[in-house]
Amino acid sequence: MKRFAPSVRTLLGFTAATGALAVAAPAFAQDSQSSIAPNEEIVVTAQKREQTLLEIPQSISVVSAERLERQQATSFVDYAALVPGLSLQQGNPGETRVVLRGINTGGASPTTAIYIDETPFGASTGQANGAVLAGDIDPFDLERVEVLRGPQGTLYGANSLGGVIKFITVAPRLGEFEGKVQAGVETVTDGDMGWNGNAVINVPIASIAALRVSGFYREQGGFIDTLGIAREKANDVTSYGGRASLLVKPSDNFSVRLTAIAQNIRANSRAAFDADPITLKPQATDPTTGASTEGRLTRAQYYPDQNDVDYRNYNGTIDWDLGFASLVSATSYSKTIQHEVTDASYQLAGIGDAFFGGVGTPGPRGITLPATVSTKKFTQEVRLASPSSTTVEWLVGGYYTREEGRIFQRYLPFALDSGEAVDPTLTLPVGAGGADVTFPEFLRAELDSVYREYAGFGSVTAHFGPRFDITAGARYSHNEQRTRQLLDGSLLVLSGSPVGPDITNGKSDENVFTWSVSPRFELSDHASLYARVAKGYRPGGPNVVPPGAGSAFPGFFEADTLISYEAGIRAETADRSFAFDASLYYLDWSNIQVLVTYQTGIGPIGADGNGDSARSQGAEITATVRPTKGFDVVMNVAYNDAALRDDLPAGNGGFAGDRLPYAPEWTANLSADYEWGIGGGTTAFVGGNVRLVSDQQTDFDDAYQTQFGRRLAIDGFATVDLRVGARFGAFNVTAFAKNLGNSRGLTNVGSFGARPGTLVSASPIRPRTLGVTLGAGF
Repeated sequence: MKRFAPSVRTLLGFTAATGALAVAAPAFAQDSQSSIAPNEEIVVTAQKREQTLLEIPQSISVVSAERLERQQATSFVDYAALVPGLSLQQGNPGETRVVLRGINTGGASPTTAIYIDETPFGASTGQANGAVLAGDIDPFDLERVEVLRGPQGTLYGANSLGGVIKFITVAPRLGEFEGKVQAGVETVTDGDMGWNGNAVINVPIASIAALRVSGFYREQGGFIDTLGIAREKANDVTSYGGRASLLVKPSDNFSVRLTAIAQNIRANSRAAFDADPITLKPQATDPTTGASTEGRLTRAQYYPDQNDVDYRNYNGTIDWDLGFASLVSATSYSKTIQHEVTDASYQLAGIGDAFFGGVGTPGPRGITLPATVSTKKFTQEVRLASPSSTTVEWLVGGYYTREEGRIFQRYLPFALDSGEAVDPTLTLPVGAGGADVTFPEFLRAELDSVYREYAGFGSVTAHFGPRFDITAGARYSHNEQRTRQLLDGSLLVLSGSPVGPDITNGKSDENVFTWSVSPRFELSDHASLYARVAKGYRPGGPNVVPPGAGSAFPGFFEADTLISYEAGIRAETADRSFAFDASLYYLDWSNIQVLVTYQTGIGPIGADGNGDSARSQGAEITATVRPTKGFDVVMNVAYNDAALRDDLPAGNGGFAGDRLPYAPEWTANLSADYEWGIGGGTTAFVGGNVRLVSDQQTDFDDAYQTQFGRRLAIDGFATVDLRVGARFGAFNVTAFAKNLGNSRGLTNVGSFGARPGTLVSASPIRPRTLGVTLGAGF
């Protein structure tokens, strides 16, 4: 074991840049009516009761299951193309940040809430990286996806500053025996083949119950090569899982539904290539050997990166019509677990060689960062809702959640030329009187947290005649947070800290009141005007405190709040041959949560903090046209101007007037589908999409700004998708091409300094993908 003198110091690679202990941070149409029959109304649950879309006094998008399937949407990236105002920051499959209307400043606390039916998904705070672990739910056997633009603090509570995304699964169907199977293959340009298979069956049980079970398996071929560990097409991804739901309905007035959902994502390597920091084009040469990369997408990697994410969601919902009101009780338990391994050798350049250069076999040393992030979440919601009425409708409820979060990370040395693990044990003369002390760990970091929230909420809709109503709601929330942080290992001592584990306990509590007011006026049976003013919030919480932080280091950060002002119109013709949906909004965001750099005894450390204010303003328009039977055209356009109103704290890299990260100014999507009969009960269809995304600013990055004198931006891009297929009896076939022009649009760029030299990590959309899917129903 190698010995080091106590005077050896290094900048401890400890940061709260993700609001936790991570050092290597991973860093749809407004109304998709094209799949709705002309005589069919769209029913949604945005206000926690079934209503038609026309009755909703706020901006909402609905993407039907048929449209998801027709457009071969299999991930969050695919959903985003169908929803105006929705953008994603995705560095890896299973690691996704959802941004609605530009509400994003980075960090680890989510600004958009995710629901699966009645179950809130994922962590409510940054103590378990909730912002970057939004559920990438597989769309197979979904009823629809509802996107509620925010804030939604009244009915959905914390973290709905930007809005809410609800995945509505298909409920078991009483008295029906049915099923469906699908299988498909695809190939990606300069990449490997992929394939998928899924199936669902609905089985009635007597006359009062039904069981619905589905399963899916998807493999996507990789298209990025790794250098160091020479591997072609390394970023392949496998996703598999299933759902089971039992509905028991002994009478028209009472039902119980039990649902279990499991999904696993297995990503090898990262879906990112090393890019020039100015042009963001792929690196031209191997950073180690200088050999040409011949125009390929490549990533330097000397230890195999891996990202495994597992979702488990269990829910029991009771729906009881009491006559004077309906009682709903929703009980859920969920787990989200991420196991990630990252080669951090370049981010922690020189550390492996400095401390482990003479340990074991000769040769250069690197550092790998294995990490586990988990959330265990219990929720209980009970609400009572009045029947539909032409005078007054009301809803009251209570909500409770308890979340246990855990982040566990280690720094482990390895041989850079072989990838073999190196013994991390070091013996240092740092005991009493210079005695030797043996450290079995180089660095171990743990963060355990408990988040509790109690809330009462209610809403009332008063109808002032047949055409005018006002909906008002309020919610009072109280949350409590407790954290326990542990740091241990030789790196702490080498950075000047005392011998022994460094343990810090944190706590916080908040009381928050949110509200909303929404008047609505019906111009006719098929058109309405609405306005909405609403307040939402995101919880603050205890901070991660490094050793030697000093008294100026904040022990907690505060909640931020957002007030939105919105007006819109929603209209359609009586025969639904034309529909129009448009909204204008202004969002006033105060006390914004940001990452702040503090000077400590071990150097500059990033932690969660608060800035002053930001604002987002814009407009969204969706038009649906059905010029003839079977021909649907949907166009949506979104304009968003989201920017800081004040400078961020020093060292953050953000200044007044800067655009918020990953909030493109313009997005647009044009979708057209035509279906016609070709005889013998067979129909054919053809369709396509054109999507446009304007330039985007990346995360605030002071290191990049200092080096290049400007902020890093991503160029806008356009994609074209095509599809063609046929249905004959119980069978169907679809051939498709995604990203036909092979655009290299980017969804994320990593922080400066984490890759070789001045390179940065850039995550692209998937290249041109061609495939075919076969299906059958019974």
